[in-house]
Amino acid sequence: MKKLLVLTFVWAALASCGNKKAQPEVATEVEIEATAGAGTYKLDELLADAEQLVNKTVTVKGFVTHTCKHSGKRCFIVGDDQKTTLRVEAKGEIGGFNRELIGSELAITGVVKERRISKEYLDQYEKEVNEQKAKEDGSAEQCEHELSNIKGIREWMKDHGKDHYSTYYMDGERYDIVEK
Repeated sequence: MKKLLVLTFVWAALASCGNKKAQPEVATEVEIEATAGAGTYKLDELLADAEQLVNKTVTVKGFVTHTCKHSGKRCFIVGDDQKTTLRVEAKGEIGGFNRELIGSELAITGVVKERRISKEYLDQYEKEVNEQKAKEDGSAEQCEHELSNIKGIREWMKDHGKDHYSTYYMDGERYDIVEK
């Protein structure tokens, strides 16, 4: 019985040490502007300038719509228009994003990253989707949706004279909850 009690205590102590997440500071918008300087963007503005900001450290403000349930290692934020989304990976001082952050406005400082989708990748992906569609396993509707997305990306690349399509995300280093 004594061994069981000691083991339970040790297990509880170890488990609590491994699950500590950095607690965010709460800051006013004025404090955030003062500490972040000129590199502070609303999400809509950041995405408009993202190509020039790749691999640069900036602060972005947005509202949390989702945090990864199991790991907390990423969250998704939206801008004022509620149409643009950015994935933020937990790096640096961020141990994870708590589910309680959903609905909060955050000021996240981190490095803007880019993922490029090449024409070759699209060709291979389209081939795989068409093979899946041919199986007639009930996934035809999903395949049509994917093929439509591929077509849209190809049209965008043609219209913009690019050989790739970029998506942007952020490696977050720290965040503050914005209080108005």
